[in-house]
Amino acid sequence: MSTNLYQPASAVRKELQNPSLSRLKFRRQRWLTVHLWLGLTLGLLLSIYGITGSILVFYPEIDEWLHPNMLVVQAPAQASYRPLAEIFAAGKQAMPANAKHNFATYPRNEYAAFKLRFAVADASGAVERWEVGVDPYTAKVTGKQLQGRSDEWLPYTFIDLMFELHYALLLPNDISTVVVGVSGALLIISTLTGLIVWWPLTGKWLQALVFKAGAGKVRFNYDLHKTSGFYTALVMVPVLFSGIYMVLPHNVVPVLELFSPVTYRYWFQSTPPAPNAPAIGMDEAVAIAFKQYPTGRPHWIYGANEPTKTYTVCQDGVDAPGSILQRRCTVIDRYSGKILDLDDPSLPTATAGEIFTHWQWPLHSGQAFGMAGRIMVCITGLACPVLFATGVIRWLQKRRGGRRAAK
Repeated sequence: MSTNLYQPASAVRKELQNPSLSRLKFRRQRWLTVHLWLGLTLGLLLSIYGITGSILVFYPEIDEWLHPNMLVVQAPAQASYRPLAEIFAAGKQAMPANAKHNFATYPRNEYAAFKLRFAVADASGAVERWEVGVDPYTAKVTGKQLQGRSDEWLPYTFIDLMFELHYALLLPNDISTVVVGVSGALLIISTLTGLIVWWPLTGKWLQALVFKAGAGKVRFNYDLHKTSGFYTALVMVPVLFSGIYMVLPHNVVPVLELFSPVTYRYWFQSTPPAPNAPAIGMDEAVAIAFKQYPTGRPHWIYGANEPTKTYTVCQDGVDAPGSILQRRCTVIDRYSGKILDLDDPSLPTATAGEIFTHWQWPLHSGQAFGMAGRIMVCITGLACPVLFATGVIRWLQKRRGGRRAAK
């Protein structure tokens, strides 16, 4: 039987008189050991995921603040956007002839510029990643920046550094997906075992949910750890799972399919009707998505820069009565313009697995519940280094207490 630093002698006597409670505490001690070592070994990674994730929740605002000349524009009175083809052409003209337009971010409000991403291969075979800003009202380039190179491990911009740390820990792709995915799964176990350890076996719920008034530094650290873990667990588990899904979809989707059919939009491919067949433009793909969802505002536009790649247009604000989420993504064949897939949980044909996967990115980013959701995810991320630091301090305190008891 193991007692903690805060268990009075009366509680010990009560425990001895209640064999059932004693067994529960013995089992909980085993879970505490699991929780302890997962926290000590993965706590630093959790802190990195949490801090970078909290920043990325608000990355559009931060990016505009860091690069106002390129990403912030003046909105003329009663002005409308220039045609998408013109905007994309302006970005293309600012890049070398061999540049491939692989991604576009639609302005998030009337003061934001289009953000167009290009991949440029140089003579050495390395690929440069560029972002070009374009004023949507004039179709003029507002600036461009080199974000990184395929032969260099460190990104050039702050936001790209945060993304690389968050999703890949600055590791090569074949290593990072395994490390991030496996560590995410183990951190879910750590969170759940933390809840088991937190659970008040004696029914003293108020004591488990608040700080003890007038307590010293040791007790304050203990209370900070348990309350931070409890109040963020409801957000922590979905965020960790969605992160695993996004980095290891080929492993997660087959497991989900054991329970319900799932389609994953990145697995669809375009079929070339003939060698060197012409492809529709990215602006035409957006027009096709608009026909499907006329009320939706484009957000992300994935380019089809390889023969078998597809266009994917993701729209926010889709008018879908009865649906909490208003985000829809349309997958389009780059040659025929045919719609290959609709990531739409409101469709009558949508399966439980497809609805579940549709929620993953909105939950991970907090977008599912608007600004309140983003703030909750941000706070949960900031709690991660707090949990790691207080956990280490708690472990050291108990080690010192054990040594004193031994003496």
